[in-house]
Amino acid sequence: MTALAVSLSNSLASRQELKAQAEARVAIMAGLMASELDQKLSVRLEAISDVAAHLAMDRVAFESRAQLLVDRQVALRHLFDGIYLFDAKGTLIGAYPEGREHLGTDIRDRPYFRQTLGQLTPVISEPYRAYGTDLPEIMVAAPVFDHQRQMVGVLGGAIHLDGENFMADIASVSIGRTGYVGIGTQSGITLAHGDDTSLVMQPIPASNAPVTAALQGFEGTQISPNKDGRRSLVSIRQLNQAPWFVGVVWPLDEAFAPASRLTDMLAWVLLAVMLVLVPVALWGFRLLLAPLTDLSQQITDRHLGLRSRRVSVGGGREIRQVADTFNTVMDERTEVVNSLADREAFFRSLSQRSPIGILQADVLGRVEFVNPACEDIVGVPADQIRHLPLTALIHSADRHTVAADWRRIRQQGGVYRGRFRVEHQRGRGTRWVDVMTTVIDAPGKTLGTLTVIRDITHELAVEAELKAEQKRAESILSVLREGVLLTDPQGAVRYANQGACDYMGSPSVCEGSNFFDRVIIEADGVRWRREHFLAQSELPALDAVLRNAQGQKFDVELTMLRLSPGGDNERLVFVLRDDSERRQQERQLSWEASHDALTGVMNRRGFSSTLIKWLERAEELTTPSVLMLIDLDYFKPVNDHGGHLLGDELLRRLAEVFSQAVRQSDCVARIGGDEFGVILPGCGLERAELLAEEIRAKVEALTIEHEGQSFGVTASIGLTVLSQDDSGPRETIARADEGCYAAKAQGRNQVVSVPLPPEYEEVTEPGG
Repeated sequence: MTALAVSLSNSLASRQELKAQAEARVAIMAGLMASELDQKLSVRLEAISDVAAHLAMDRVAFESRAQLLVDRQVALRHLFDGIYLFDAKGTLIGAYPEGREHLGTDIRDRPYFRQTLGQLTPVISEPYRAYGTDLPEIMVAAPVFDHQRQMVGVLGGAIHLDGENFMADIASVSIGRTGYVGIGTQSGITLAHGDDTSLVMQPIPASNAPVTAALQGFEGTQISPNKDGRRSLVSIRQLNQAPWFVGVVWPLDEAFAPASRLTDMLAWVLLAVMLVLVPVALWGFRLLLAPLTDLSQQITDRHLGLRSRRVSVGGGREIRQVADTFNTVMDERTEVVNSLADREAFFRSLSQRSPIGILQADVLGRVEFVNPACEDIVGVPADQIRHLPLTALIHSADRHTVAADWRRIRQQGGVYRGRFRVEHQRGRGTRWVDVMTTVIDAPGKTLGTLTVIRDITHELAVEAELKAEQKRAESILSVLREGVLLTDPQGAVRYANQGACDYMGSPSVCEGSNFFDRVIIEADGVRWRREHFLAQSELPALDAVLRNAQGQKFDVELTMLRLSPGGDNERLVFVLRDDSERRQQERQLSWEASHDALTGVMNRRGFSSTLIKWLERAEELTTPSVLMLIDLDYFKPVNDHGGHLLGDELLRRLAEVFSQAVRQSDCVARIGGDEFGVILPGCGLERAELLAEEIRAKVEALTIEHEGQSFGVTASIGLTVLSQDDSGPRETIARADEGCYAAKAQGRNQVVSVPLPPEYEEVTEPGG
C-alpha cells in the first residue's frame, strides 16, 4: 500500500509539474508570436506613415507624378508585396508591381479607404481577398496631405498574409508533433491555422471556448478541445497594433506524454514488488497476531465474571497497549457504577425535600417513584401510586390528550410542557398543575420518563383576576376620546386603544406597528423624533401637530411618561388629546385682537406691529418698503344722508378694493374711522405711486345706490418710504400723513409722495 501511495503521489506531482511547464511553454510561445507580429505591423505602419508625410505637395503635382513617386519607393518594396497611390476620390493613380494596366481602378468602397478618409490617420485594414489574385492580404494605408493639410490622396502598402516576409514562418511553427499556431481577428476571421490553408479567411468556429473568449479580448491559457476533439492547452495573446489575436494549441496527450511513460514504468515496478512482498507480509502478520486469540478469551472471561484479575498477555507493544486500555476501561466502569449509585441516592434525598412534585415512570408509563410534594398534589400516598399508570392520576377530561402527548415524547424525544387537571383524592377538589416531562435515555434504549409537577391552582385564580381587571381597564380606555398607547423604546406599539389607532391612521389593529414610523410630531417648528422623547423623563403637556401615514393632521396635546427608564422592560406611555378646539379659539381671539371687526382687515394695533417689523428690516431690503395712508374725502355726507349702515357698507366695499389691489404679502389696515393704511414691503416708491393712482381711481369709481341716490367718496393718499433712520412708527406715519394733508390742500382726490428728510439722504448717501 505504501508503494502504491508513493507511486500515485509521484504520478500526480509529475503531472502537475508537467502541466505548469506546458502552460508556461504555450504562453511564452503565444507571447513571442504576438510580439513578432506586432513588431512587423509596427515597422510597416511607421514606414508607410513616414513616406506619406514626405509626399506633401499640391494635388495637381501629386496626381501627375503618382506613378513616378511609387517607382521611387524602393525601401517599401522590401516590406510590402504591393505599393499603391490613390487620389482623394479613391482612384488608383500609381501602383507597384502591377503597372499601368490597373491604373484608374476605383476603390472608394473599400473599407480601408473609407476608414482612412474618415479618420485621416494611418490604418491597418481588415483582411480581404486581393483583386485578381484572390490571395488573402491586408492593406496598411496612410493619408497624403498638401502643405495646407488638405488630403490629396492615400498611400497604401499591401501585405500577403502567407508571404515569406510576414506570416508564413509564424503560421508554420509547430508545437510537439501535432500542436500548431492559429491567428484570427476579433471580427471573427481566421488568418492562419497551422499548415491548414483551407481555413484561412473563413469564419472562426464558435465551438472553442478560449477562441470565443478571445473575440471579446480574452488573454490567458485554458484547457479545451481542439479542432480534432482532443483536449489541448490553448494560450491566447492579443496584438497591440491590430485587432488580432494569436492562439497556440498543444494536445494534452503530447504535453503529458513523459508523465504517462513514468506512470507505466512505476506500475510495472509496483507489480513486481507486490508479487514478492505480499506472501512474506501475510506470514509475518499471522505470527504477530497470534497473542490476540488469548487476549480475546481473557476479555470474555472478565466480562462474564469468570475472571477477576486484570488481563495480561505477551506479544507486540500494540497488543499489550490494547490489554492495558481494556483494564483501564474496566476500572473506570467500576468507578462510574459506584458514582451512579451515589448520585441516585443523592437524587432521592434531594427529591424528598423538593417543594415541587417529582414523578418517575417506566417506558410503559407506570409510576416507579414519587416524592412527598407529588403525593400532596394528587392526595394519594406513594405506596398506592407506584405501579399505577400515569393516566390514572389525570382528570378524565384531559386524560386522552395528555396520554397522546406522553407517547409522542417517549417515541420522538424532546420535552413535553403542558397544563392539565388532577382530581385530589382527599376532598380538595380539582387541582391545576403545570407539568414538564422528559425522556430518560441510555445508550441504545429508553429507560422511562421523568416528570416535574407544580400546583398552579392559586396562580391561575390570581391570573384570572388580573385578566378581568385588565379587560375592565381596556374597556375603559377603549371608550376614552383620548388616545392612549404603550411602546417600547424603539417605538413598537405594545398596546393602543381605539383613539390612539385613529390618530395613527389605523382604524383597526395598530399593535406591532412602529409609532414613530406611522406619525410625524412637530412642536414649535421642531420635528420630535424618538431621540427627543428618550431624552425626557416625562412630558406633562406638549402642544404639537400630529400627521399620520394617511395624510391626516391633528392638533394634539401630548403627554408622555417613561416607565423603568434604562431597564430591559422600559416602556413609553403616550396620551394624545384633541386640542383643535382650544387652538381654534386662541387663533380666533388672536385674529380679533389684530383685525377690524367691520371690514376684516387689520386694525390699528396689528398695523402698528407690522409697521415696526418692516422698519426693523428696512436696512436688509435693497428695494425700500413704502407706507401708504388713505384718507377718504366727503365721507361724512354719506353717514349724514345715507345713514351709518350705508357708511359701514361703503367702508367694507372700500376695504375689499384695497385688499384686491395689493399683493398677498402687503398689509391693509383700518387705522381710524375713515382712514386706511397700507404697508408695501420691498415695493419701491415708483411702483407704489402707480399702485396708489390705481387705488385712487377705483375709489373714485365706486358708488353705492341707496333710495334712489348715488353715494361715493374720493381718496387723498400720502406715500413715504420706510427708513432705518426713523425713530419709530410715529415718525413714518407723520411723514405719510403730510402727504394726505398736501393732497387735500391741492383739492383732494390726489396722490402725494413725501420724500425722506435731507439729513437721511446725507447719512445713507456715502454707503449707497
